Amino acid sequence: MLLTYVDESHSAEVYFLGAVLCPATEAISLTEALDEVVAKAVDAYGQIPPETELHGYDIFHAKGDWKHLSGMARARIGVYADALQAIADHDVKIVLTGVDLVGLRQRYGSNHDHPHSITLTHLLERVDEFAKRHDELALIIADECEGQDNYRRELRHYRTTGTWGYKARKITTVVDTMHFASSSASRLLQAVDLVAFLHHRVHIAADNDPRAKKANRLLWSRVEPRVVHQRVWYP
Repeated sequence: MLLTYVDESHSAEVYFLGAVLCPATEAISLTEALDEVVAKAVDAYGQIPPETELHGYDIFHAKGDWKHLSGMARARIGVYADALQAIADHDVKIVLTGVDLVGLRQRYGSNHDHPHSITLTHLLERVDEFAKRHDELALIIADECEGQDNYRRELRHYRTTGTWGYKARKITTVVDTMHFASSSASRLLQAVDLVAFLHHRVHIAADNDPRAKKANRLLWSRVEPRVVHQRVWYP
């Protein structure tokens, strides 16, 4: 069984969804490894609660429980690197789908589907494709978001009728419904948040400072070998 954790990262330019496909046998070990990343930060810097969420935006910008590392860029990069390495050290796979929002608005005006729905459809196709190729089943566990009931309905439709688009397919390997949970309660949802946030940041070249760009590329290089699909749809 592939426990498939899903989260989004977006800006005015592009909307991304990421998925970390974690074999059930790896889930406890990865959770413990990410707990250790936080425990290491608590020991090194203090003032960080042990239950602190590994949230990409907060770590990058020293927000929330990571505010005590403000002005300590190297420390924050170190935490992020440790978390990504923990992910990379496990037998997980990463799927990344996106849609160019500028092109979407230009082509369809205000009549387009929600970007989350579009990218989720593409992501489900690729997860289903991967699971079928490896004779696996997948359970979808997504970060809480608006429109949860709608996405569950879409999944049911994709099972019976199929998805839309030039790579349309019936979803046959995703079991049960689509589950939603708070990332604050799941280290594995936090794992995909870290991946999706950094991928988005690298893709849109959010940092102008060459040192920051280099740091981002080095961070991404830790998990890049785990990526099995990466695509942005340009309408």
